[in-house]
Amino acid sequence: MPATVDHHALPKGRETATLLTLGTVQFTHVLDFMIMMPLGAQLMRVFDLTPAQFTHLVACYGLAAAVSGFIGGFFMDRFDRKKALLFTYTGFGLATLACGLAPNHHWLLVARLVAGAFGGLSGSLVSAMIGDIIPPERRGRATSFVMSAFPVASVLGVPAGLILAGKFGWHAPFFLLAACSAANFALAALVLPHLRTAVLDHQPIRQMRAILSDGIHQRALALGAVLIMGGGCLIPFLAPSMVANMGISETQLPIAYAVGGVCAFISMPLVGWLSDHMDRFRLLLWISVAASVVAIVMTRLGVSSLAFVSVMMALFMVTMSGRFAPAMTMVTNAVEARYRGGFMAVNAALQQAASAFANVLAGVFVTSDASGHLLGYPVLGYVAVGFFAATVLVAAGLRRAAPHVALPGQRILPLVPSPAKAAA
Repeated sequence: MPATVDHHALPKGRETATLLTLGTVQFTHVLDFMIMMPLGAQLMRVFDLTPAQFTHLVACYGLAAAVSGFIGGFFMDRFDRKKALLFTYTGFGLATLACGLAPNHHWLLVARLVAGAFGGLSGSLVSAMIGDIIPPERRGRATSFVMSAFPVASVLGVPAGLILAGKFGWHAPFFLLAACSAANFALAALVLPHLRTAVLDHQPIRQMRAILSDGIHQRALALGAVLIMGGGCLIPFLAPSMVANMGISETQLPIAYAVGGVCAFISMPLVGWLSDHMDRFRLLLWISVAASVVAIVMTRLGVSSLAFVSVMMALFMVTMSGRFAPAMTMVTNAVEARYRGGFMAVNAALQQAASAFANVLAGVFVTSDASGHLLGYPVLGYVAVGFFAATVLVAAGLRRAAPHVALPGQRILPLVPSPAKAAA
């Protein structure tokens, strides 16, 4: 791929089919991470885990993804995206199957590490391919479209996983995921286009130096990392808090997740459209303010009706998912095409590390009393607000350094040092 090509235009039908396929891949990746949260109550009971031990089980996925993503940053631009995605997705599917076959907590931990290593790389390749085929002025909508995997996972995947777990045990959702991964692999092999994205004369050290030394890249990577941390410290104990603090039964959890997912699925296309038609920083700012209010209320809820909890879950998922379209579009627009694969791998690594850190941080604050109630969750609400504020501040810094990343309809490429300059 010539280094100056910002994107590879596809016919409209092929572009739509490609985005749908990327969305299905992202669906399994998101669901693989999300399914651990609502299974928390069951896993803690079956394996006799403390809240801190459960957060370790969640965080290991992100830590493995962080390590593999950073390593992938050295060489991902050396390979065509489709081949790289098919390879990493195969590893992800096999590791997910191993999660379902795990006989105990320790083997599940190992399988989660492997799934995280391959899943993190697959997710970064999905983000890179969006930039490969979509021009900057439409990336908000495309990003929102693919990221609709999050609410779809909430509406279909999480409830289905919980139902399976209730009837057949916690192993069953991972078997479902492995089957979905196999079907998605076949679909991706048939549908994804062969794009000549491999950088000629690729030099890993020089490439990584160019990615990490540029000031705009540094700000974009920081934005991607801090973006994750607000939700990362709240989500691990969201389902357990509904059961322990809000009085919702495990059989009612799918309803709350489904309501939240439907609302997020409806709102995300609108947020994506807004992201392409208004200043993305301002959009991120206002959604972050709304997310802060929701987080404080959600973490302080006591015993409530299922209807009220479902309404709060809807507001939670709409505001949390809404932050990603403007923020991640700014991140994607901050990098030139020749660095996109490696940059997105590093970005995914930092995001997974940030998520793991936030998960562990949650375990520090949250404990349980003799009656099973979770203590310390309201404090995490204020911690999340701090991360939301930090996201806005970092995004403001990125916009000052590279105004084009936040403005709609911009085709201007960021100024990135050439390999020769980076090596100097």
